[in-house]
Amino acid sequence: MKQKLPGLMVCLVIALIAHQIGRFYPLFGGPVSAIVIGALISHFIALPETYQPGVRFCSRTILQAAIVLLGFGLNLTVILKTGWSSLPIIVITISLALLMASFLQKLWRIDPQIAGLIGVGSAICGGSAIAATAPILRADDDQVAQSISVIFLYNLLAAVIFPVLGGWLGFDTTSGQAFGLFAGTAVNDTSSVTAAASAWDNLHNLGTATLDYAVTVKLTRTLFIIPIAVGISLLQAKQKDGESSKAWYRHIPVFLLLFLGASVISSVVDLLGYSFPGVAFLKDASKFLIVIAMAGIGLNTKLKKLVTTGVKPILLGLVLWLTITTGSLVLQHLLAFW
Repeated sequence: MKQKLPGLMVCLVIALIAHQIGRFYPLFGGPVSAIVIGALISHFIALPETYQPGVRFCSRTILQAAIVLLGFGLNLTVILKTGWSSLPIIVITISLALLMASFLQKLWRIDPQIAGLIGVGSAICGGSAIAATAPILRADDDQVAQSISVIFLYNLLAAVIFPVLGGWLGFDTTSGQAFGLFAGTAVNDTSSVTAAASAWDNLHNLGTATLDYAVTVKLTRTLFIIPIAVGISLLQAKQKDGESSKAWYRHIPVFLLLFLGASVISSVVDLLGYSFPGVAFLKDASKFLIVIAMAGIGLNTKLKKLVTTGVKPILLGLVLWLTITTGSLVLQHLLAFW
């Protein structure tokens, strides 16, 4: 552990700074700030090799620990609270995004890891989905950083454009349900969902009605990390080993099983009517550990490589963003939400 300390301390300092930036500028967020700060340090200052063990520990082990703790904040009973009417939109938009990502990856010959990360990030919940699937896809730090950067770009656009788009399309301004469902299904990062839904509430004097519904829908969507990550893990194992003699469950990473276990524990406690006072702390701890991990990823990111990878990942993110947005709107209209 002693050899990891120098790199770990650098990542911790970056994370503390990034966390404060995220508090004052929620739309920008701590994870993105940590990647940017880490990448700039890596570009202008050559860290000694002695820092690498700690940096790698942050970008891998701490990242997986953060995902496990994230499970305590994902309550499976949320699906019942949102009502089954939102599930068709969530399932179909996720499916459309993943299928489109797979199709465009082959058509445009995009790096499979980057396409996979942008696909799950767009389809499910942005940085959290990328963090959960990066170890499974064996993505390197440059690929993770680029994917999160692409997702951040369209999150920012969604937070600014969607409240205006909702008014132009004629969403009900006396209730937050229609726009809340739209924001919860079409925006893939919680901070951007919060920003868009809060803007709608403020524009139409709805208190927190839109925000409450949008966040609940978003949490339901986030639960799909579990089946998607397990599916990717099994698919990766099949492609690597062919008809492997291993039992299927042995291919699932341990951290993913712990993540699922944490979610089940949180759900059972809620169903039994007990309060779990540590949930808020564990959720906050998970968020901060993700920021530390992103600092490590930033320190291992080469800005030159990031810039020279081309526009295809950005275009992929754009197409997926438009696919999810259009799909959500069409399905809401067909289901008479607006």
